[in-house]
Amino acid sequence: MSEEFHYGTGRRKNAVARTRLYTGTGQIFVNDRPLAEYFPRLTLQMIIRQPLVLTNKNDSFDVKINVRGGGIGGQAEAVRHGISRALEKFDPELRPALKKAGFLTRDARKKERKKYGLRGARARFQYSKR
Repeated sequence: MSEEFHYGTGRRKNAVARTRLYTGTGQIFVNDRPLAEYFPRLTLQMIIRQPLVLTNKNDSFDVKINVRGGGIGGQAEAVRHGISRALEKFDPELRPALKKAGFLTRDARKKERKKYGLRGARARFQYSKR
């Protein structure tokens, strides 16, 4: 792995992924563990690889990721966002393809907070008229 890298931060819900792209052979490490070990579900692995597959850079980068917070689904999408941002810094000409696929847009949906006097964010306690 070379010393020069391209950096991108990805976020989704409460997950934050700090991503580094090194020129290499296509290995992906998440929190110092191989991708398949950290994300055993194939759908999550596919989500993470989407920006690399879209730009045909699947085997030209080694990716090192530090991710924390949230659940595994949110973490996977945060990693995808971070990889996309790092790819954009590597080559600004990749931006239109990544933007069209929606990988550069931060998904701002979060869990809505619980309100006082209610059972949840919007759910009320059961009401009995008589």
